[in-house]
Amino acid sequence: QHPDHQVHPHQLHTHESFPAQSCTRNKVQTTKYTFLSFIPKNLFEQLHRFANVYFVFLGALNFVPIVNAFQPEISIIPIVFVMSITAVKDLWEDQRRRKSDQKVNNRLCEVYDRKQKQYVERRWAEVCVGDLVRLCCNEIIPADMVLLHSSDPNGVCHIETANLDGETNLKQRQVVRDLPQQVKNYSSHIECENPNNDLRRFRGFMDHPGKVRVGLHSENLLLRSCTVRNTETVIGIVVYAGHETKAMQNNSGPRYKRSKLERRLNMDVLWCVILLLLMCLIAAVGHGFWLSGRQNPIYMIPDDTHPALAAFYMFWTMIIVLQVLIPISLYVSIEIVKLGQIYFIQNDLDLYNPVLDTGVQCRALNITEDLGQIQYLFSDKTGTLTENRMLFRRCIVAGTEYPHHENAISLEQYEEQGCGDADHSLTLRSRTSRKSLSCKSLSCNRSSVSLNTLTAESDTHSVHDTLRRHTPGAGAFSSTMECAVVPDPQLQAGLNTLSSPMRSPVRQQAAEISHILDFFLALTVCNTVVVSSPTQPRHVEMKAMFQKLSLPRFPSSPSQNTDTPPNNSADESESDDEDEAEELLYEAESPDEAALVQAAKAYGCTLLGRSPEQVLVAVPGTGPLSIPLLHVLPFHSARKRMSVVVRHPLTGEVVVYTKGADNVIMELAEAAEDGFCREIMERTQRHLDQYARDGLRTLCVAKKVLEEQEYKAWLKRHEYAETSIENREELLLESAERLETNLTLLGATGIVDRLQEEVPESIEALQEAGIKVWVLTGDKQETAINIAFACKLLRPTDHILMANCDSKETCEARLHELQHEIRQVTKEGMSEDDGSDCVLVIDGRTLDYALQKELQGSFLELTCCCRSVICCRSTPLQKSQVVRLVRDKLKVMTLAIGDGANDVSMIQMADVGIGISGQEGMQAVMSSDFAISRFKFLRKLILVHGHWCYTRLANMILYFFYKNVMYVNLLFWYQFFCGFSGSTMTNSWVLIFFNLLFTSVPPIIYGMLDKDVSGETLLDLPDLYKSGQNSQAYLPSTFWMNILDAFYQSLVCFFIPYFAYAGSDIGVFSFGSPINGSALLIILLHQLIESRTVTWIHTALLLFSALFYYAFVLLFSLTCVTCNSPTNPLGIETKMMSEPLYFLVCGLTTVLALLPRILCRAFRSTICPSDLVRAQKMERLSAQDYSTSLRQWKENKAAQRLSSRHVPQNLSVNADMPHLTECIAEAGAVLS
Repeated sequence: QHPDHQVHPHQLHTHESFPAQSCTRNKVQTTKYTFLSFIPKNLFEQLHRFANVYFVFLGALNFVPIVNAFQPEISIIPIVFVMSITAVKDLWEDQRRRKSDQKVNNRLCEVYDRKQKQYVERRWAEVCVGDLVRLCCNEIIPADMVLLHSSDPNGVCHIETANLDGETNLKQRQVVRDLPQQVKNYSSHIECENPNNDLRRFRGFMDHPGKVRVGLHSENLLLRSCTVRNTETVIGIVVYAGHETKAMQNNSGPRYKRSKLERRLNMDVLWCVILLLLMCLIAAVGHGFWLSGRQNPIYMIPDDTHPALAAFYMFWTMIIVLQVLIPISLYVSIEIVKLGQIYFIQNDLDLYNPVLDTGVQCRALNITEDLGQIQYLFSDKTGTLTENRMLFRRCIVAGTEYPHHENAISLEQYEEQGCGDADHSLTLRSRTSRKSLSCKSLSCNRSSVSLNTLTAESDTHSVHDTLRRHTPGAGAFSSTMECAVVPDPQLQAGLNTLSSPMRSPVRQQAAEISHILDFFLALTVCNTVVVSSPTQPRHVEMKAMFQKLSLPRFPSSPSQNTDTPPNNSADESESDDEDEAEELLYEAESPDEAALVQAAKAYGCTLLGRSPEQVLVAVPGTGPLSIPLLHVLPFHSARKRMSVVVRHPLTGEVVVYTKGADNVIMELAEAAEDGFCREIMERTQRHLDQYARDGLRTLCVAKKVLEEQEYKAWLKRHEYAETSIENREELLLESAERLETNLTLLGATGIVDRLQEEVPESIEALQEAGIKVWVLTGDKQETAINIAFACKLLRPTDHILMANCDSKETCEARLHELQHEIRQVTKEGMSEDDGSDCVLVIDGRTLDYALQKELQGSFLELTCCCRSVICCRSTPLQKSQVVRLVRDKLKVMTLAIGDGANDVSMIQMADVGIGISGQEGMQAVMSSDFAISRFKFLRKLILVHGHWCYTRLANMILYFFYKNVMYVNLLFWYQFFCGFSGSTMTNSWVLIFFNLLFTSVPPIIYGMLDKDVSGETLLDLPDLYKSGQNSQAYLPSTFWMNILDAFYQSLVCFFIPYFAYAGSDIGVFSFGSPINGSALLIILLHQLIESRTVTWIHTALLLFSALFYYAFVLLFSLTCVTCNSPTNPLGIETKMMSEPLYFLVCGLTTVLALLPRILCRAFRSTICPSDLVRAQKMERLSAQDYSTSLRQWKENKAAQRLSSRHVPQNLSVNADMPHLTECIAEAGAVLS
């Protein structure tokens, strides 16, 4: 296969002669524009909008003399104004990016200069592909580099990827194997894959000069933006630089999605275009007929143009005159309003987490209104509904269950003392070593919360200050006490027999003790936990520990001797092992692993250190043991397990320790012939089922002893897989599965994961709001059901429907059977009136069948009849498939929320994706539209901000359509009295500025600040959210009612002045003066009627708009002589406003135009009030009356749900159907 990306060592690197063309630069430029390209490029981008192209075309059309309607220069003012505002906004954003780029590009690093034969400082921007870069501890990696050297004797480098994916646990990287020469003389050739955005994959190979080819993989790659930790120095060769790095490939900027309201808006803009064309066609035909009926009248300049051709010209003239019908300022206004809405969401103190110093992050800037229309919510369980802070609760070893009663009491006492408080739940502290350290050792401390060395005695900053400097999820445990596990006396006694040589256990007891030892060895060894000290680099600590224990595994290195603390005395080296172990810190990739290692430590099986070749473990009765670590088969979502291959320290046998999901391990466990093993499996399974019913997370632990020949045969194929360049991941997966067979079950663990605070209340409120909540989890059914009961997703009266099938045919039959069961439950419920609902619980295998095309219809039909659905044992792919199926087939608005990398595909598939910044890094947050720190914040984000954003934006859009149609119709009615000549009764300046300036600011503020109902009421009455689900604020019928109202108001606004001044000698512009004044008052007061909140800001803006208009027209009338050629509007406005008739006409017109809307609104609010109107009336009551009305409201709604729950729910909502049935039922409940 032809190499994709080639890297050669860079030969020349000096300031004077930098080879501009020889390599890919590391300079990063995220800006769009340069000084010269800004204007043309920005214009090009803005002209991608159809509305901008439309108005530019009209501006150009007005320069054609035969069709122009008014001064060409004036006609381009609106589009120039709108595009200028957008250009200024784009320029400001680009300047922010430019400053950020300069800061990054000017960072310094050490690059090897082959000419000077030493490392010299260079800016990041000057680094090239092929350069050798040297980094020290705590330095940020400037480009993607292949690791060639590490100061660690085992060739290991630790990096922190928090800047890349938010994960603060350390990750190991390995030096490339078989490097034949010193790094300074490096001359090998690298061929690797083309630049891509996959952070977890890297494929390539290195050709050494001796024709030796070595494979390169992700463990050899140091990624840009990561930080070197606990390693003194590393050297790497740059393979990807600048925009080719994986960090930059993943930097896609803010997410862009089209909201449902935006799609509706585009359709209505098309209706306005059709309306415009119809009006222009009427005017053109009218003009043609008018010309045909007159033969050379004396008041017209003689012209040979045929009436048909004149009509054609008039069509384009009317397009220019009536152009305001398409709201040019609407799109800019929507962007401004959404930015304002995002500002208020992000600054809501109720959504702020003071412990993590984070609020809501709005990553998608254009779908805020979609939060107010959610119909289906898909949630992960672990870390989303629960804390994802795993605490060891109990375990099963050799079929015997050890309940750990004292441990349970300790956990309960801890929770009673306030574990949920901010000051307790995230206070990460560790013991400080009493040993004095050199400055160099201290310089390599991890600057993260998980290795926080701030003790009570030496605290210089508060915990909150520390947390503000770091991302969440820094450690696996919430506090020192939370880590503590109280051993079970019976299990402790069994383990103590190892250290009591006087006792000689019987054979069966010896087998059990062997199981116990293997069980705890597996918990200690089978993980990727990294051991560290609060005060030393990891490799310094490991080296000292092995030297102390006389187990020399690490060769001495001159570079390491300087790092050894000079004042370590023999007395200190003989310190108690227990104290030493207490000083250790465990950093795990998942809280499960850390909890299990901590549990093993409580029983004396302490993980003391880890290197790529061995694990140092303290075991009761034998002391510290060095266990050779032969292979690590990491966790994979397809296998749902991980394994380590070690050589047993006592027997010398090759042993495979495996831990993973209970159902997977049970299937792989050997079906032993002897009754003892078979009984162990049966008893373990019974206890596992009870654990799941108790809501515990379960993991099984197993082992396998390999014969030497069997191990060598497997090793040969495994080494081939490890060194393969093509299909390496697939071959390693096959190799692991080949090894993990015929396992011997050792035991299982039960880990408790506490529910987050206010999750039950949040889910209950969301369900009351009409949102269907689905939980998609990888846990067992029993665990998921237990958590569902705890968080009120399931109620005691609910009827649970289980779907566990082994084949597609069985699944099809089961789905039909469940549908019949629902009908039976419905009939029984109607007779018993017990209020039960159906909830579907389906496992991963059955879900696979249900998602197939043939069964999708039956599956969806079943789920529509259920109040909720719980999908257990589901994979990340299944999660995204479920979301896509529901979204596309039911045509509903979906929201997905999760906290881990396994939730990314689900989050991206939903209409709205929400990430929780929890214990599993930031990948979910980086893929989301909105990010929150706790599930409880979702309640206010959706029910309050979502409702407000939708109603505000919907009403603002409708108002824009109304005011534009209303004003344009005034010009259209005038055409019937001027021979359809395209003339206007107002000057072109007022015509252009009327919608652009005089009436555009109030609706923007209205779209940001209007509150139809207060936030407290929206939280008290989740039912109010349903108005957004049904799109009641912006229905097609609502749009056309606004258009009809605009037509009516324009007729009143035109013909009352027409009849008032009929027969007088006033001029055309004098006739237009009261029409414009009346139109302004009508449009501004119309918004006042539609506003639910009238503050001093609204009042001031409305008065400002009116005063601005009158100040402009008066100034224009006093000073303009030639600015409206060929007419002269001098003195017109001042003369008209000096007559009482002007004010009488304006007042009468305004009252008659708005009267129908006022009467209609009063009638609807009195006779058939909507829920929102009733809630508004409730807010005006006293506190006591409000509480009474609130209780009565909930009782009425509960009765309505009880009466309608038997009808199968289909969420393909016909939004145009008014809720007439509710009106009759609720008419008598209107609050007085």
